[in-house]
Order: sequence, then C-alpha cells, then structure tokens
Amino acid sequence: MAYKRPTPITRFYHDHPHGPEGAEKDLFGRVANSDRRGFLKNMGLAALGTMVGAAIPYHRNMPAGLIPAALAQSSVLDGKDGLTLLNDRPLNAETPAHLLDDEVTPKGRHFVRNNGLPPADMNPDTWQLTIDGFVDRPLTLSIADLRQQFEVVTSRLVIECGGNGRAMFNPPARGNQWTYGAVGCSEWTGVRLSDVLKAAGIQDNAVYTAHEGSDIHLSGKSDKMPISRGMPVSKAMDDANLIAFGQNGGDIHPMNGAPLRLVVPGWPGSCSQKWLTRIWLRDQVHDGAKMTGTSYRVPEYPVAPGTRVPKEDFKIIEAMPVKSLITSPETGQANAERSFEVRGQAWAGDTTVDAVDISYDFGATWQRADLSAPANKGAWQRWRTTVALPEAGYYEIWARATDANGRMQPFAIDWNPKGYLNNSFHRIAVTVA
Repeated sequence: MAYKRPTPITRFYHDHPHGPEGAEKDLFGRVANSDRRGFLKNMGLAALGTMVGAAIPYHRNMPAGLIPAALAQSSVLDGKDGLTLLNDRPLNAETPAHLLDDEVTPKGRHFVRNNGLPPADMNPDTWQLTIDGFVDRPLTLSIADLRQQFEVVTSRLVIECGGNGRAMFNPPARGNQWTYGAVGCSEWTGVRLSDVLKAAGIQDNAVYTAHEGSDIHLSGKSDKMPISRGMPVSKAMDDANLIAFGQNGGDIHPMNGAPLRLVVPGWPGSCSQKWLTRIWLRDQVHDGAKMTGTSYRVPEYPVAPGTRVPKEDFKIIEAMPVKSLITSPETGQANAERSFEVRGQAWAGDTTVDAVDISYDFGATWQRADLSAPANKGAWQRWRTTVALPEAGYYEIWARATDANGRMQPFAIDWNPKGYLNNSFHRIAVTVA
C-alpha cells in the first residue's frame, strides 16, 4: 500500500527547536513585529504572498501566528478514492474536506478508524451478537434474527472521531494527526439499540453499556482487546442509535465494521463499536480497553499548553461539540470569478445547528449562510452561500457554526493533552486571478 507523506508547514512550526518565532525567522528571514496583528511585515508579507500565489488584500486582519490554509499539505493513499493515510498499523485514513461534499457520504469516502486489525471472518450468515450482563433475558442474535424480530430503520448518521482536528494542537498531541476529515455521514440501516436492550430487559442496577468487537489486538494476543468502550444506559436508549448491518443501501464496507456495528451519532466514534459481537450491561462505568486513564477523556478544567494533568482530573468525553466543514470550493483553488458559491456540512453532537456564518476577511465581518434542517436526528446539515470578493488576490474562507443552545465554534480551543474535541473554524484558501 504505497503512500507519500509530505511534511506540512504546521509541523515545521510545531517542531522547530526555537518555537514559532524561530520557524518564522527561518522561513521569512525575520521575526514578526509585535505592533501589528498580522505575523508578517514588509519582506515577510511579500514572501508569504509568493508562497500562496497572490497578494493578500486583508493581510492586516490576519491573527498573530496564523499559517495560511493554502500551505496545508496531505499525503495520498493510493486506490482509496482520495483518502489520506495517517497510519497503516492499525490502518487509519481521513477524507479531504472537498470529498465530503455529498449529503450522504459514499462508502469509498467514509473515513477509516481502526484500533487493531480487522477480523479475518466477516461472514454475515454466521455472525452472532450477544446481549447479556445485567439484563433479565440474555440474547444471542444472528443478523437474520435482528431483521426478523425488530423494526428495521434507515437513517443518515454522523460518525466523528473524538480526535478529529488533533493535527492543529500546539504543542502537538500524540495520536493520529487528523486534520478535518475524520467524519462522515453515511446512510445506515439496522435496528434501534434501544429496542434490542428493551427486549433483553434492563435491570435497575444497570448504569453503563460495554461493547466488544471481533477485531484483533495489534499484538495478536487473543486475550487482549484493541478497544472496548461503552456509554451510560440513558444515552444507549436514545432512539437514534443503531445496531447497523447496512450502509448506503448495501453491505457495510469491511473497513467500516462489516457485517455488524454500532452507530452512536453525536458522541465520539469510539462509542460506535465496529465488528460488533457483544453488548453487556454493567452496574458501573465500563473499564474496558481505552475506557480508562486518559483515553477519550479531557481535563475537567482548562490547562496551559503542555501541562501534565493527573489522570484523576480527566473526564470521559460524551457529546461532541458544534462543528462545520467547507466542502466547496476545494482549498487552494484558483477562481476566475470573484463571486462563487461556498457550501459545506455542519453538525452539533446531541443537538442541531442553528446557524452557519462565513468570513473572507479573516473574521472582521461575517455573512449568514442558508442552512437546511437535518434529514433525521443525528444527520449533519447542509449549508450554502454566495461570496463576492472585492478584488483579486489571496483569501481565506472561514466557517463557523452555532448550535441550538447558542454555542459557537471558536477560532481556537483550549489545549488538552490528547488533542480531543477540536472544533475550531474550518478555513480554506482561495485565489482570485
């Protein structure tokens, strides 16, 4: 599986031994003056214009330390419809933003997040799911049983990795360096998790679910699980959650968990166990693989970048934050026309998106986009607007979403040690000839 991995300019800034100022001096021959908001001046600004391919009309509005989106780089995974390979053991690949323009994410463009090795046997005819633990009636169900005994439903549901956006943290956070593409909204077919749990009979002392799959630990040891997470029973009973056996009208893609998986929209993708074989109910918070320590957890309070935080001060991530993505135009595109459509997707954890705003002058002014309602609970929302740029040059289009509770995407979020929950603005580069 061949791939190339260029070094992004953001890594150059992150890894420079003398910090961002040292990186800036190496790139542009001087350190930015502190008496202006932009981070380049005189020869530095000219050099930046050369690098992005045009003058920058709103350079005076550029926040200090801003790295133009046009300079972002990505590697290419051959034969995967444009996905970017981040790791091959386990295999993890994200989708460039412009390939997420469909309202329903195609199978070939849905991101891949693995914690171990896929199972060798994915035969849907012999697959079985066990429901046990603190239930009245333990169940063992085939996929045929699920189809016959429960109502089959189809919904568009967002799955997003909790670490989506990790690549933008400084200092860097360990883990897959997702940029924006660890998200997708396929159409999933299955049965409601709540219906199956009701059939098993939830006992009064059950407070948390525990999920298991048939993927293999990287060590190859059968007694070790690559991941086994869960959620509060109250969340498990949300009727948007599915035990899914179909994706986009056909079988689930093998790298997306065929033949059976959980889909838990609005919470980290790690709750949506792939290659699902067991759900058991517990009388305590689940303590399976990647449920303890700092996995899928953030500090309970803001911390300064680079701070060491005691493990006991971390809390489990639950609902994901409000977020938006620009899917057209593609970043780096050169436009002959100054007026063109900008569009994308927006989503907001357990709630909905109330508004999406766009800026092309580095946040000095904003314009409201047209926003569609979600196709169903748990789906992302389509937005679009037309921008009219005043003159030729280099521009950045920024998008920010606001959810139904008034929470708005920030320009930057507080740092956390594992690089989770980054919902800062998505921004793209556009050059007008």
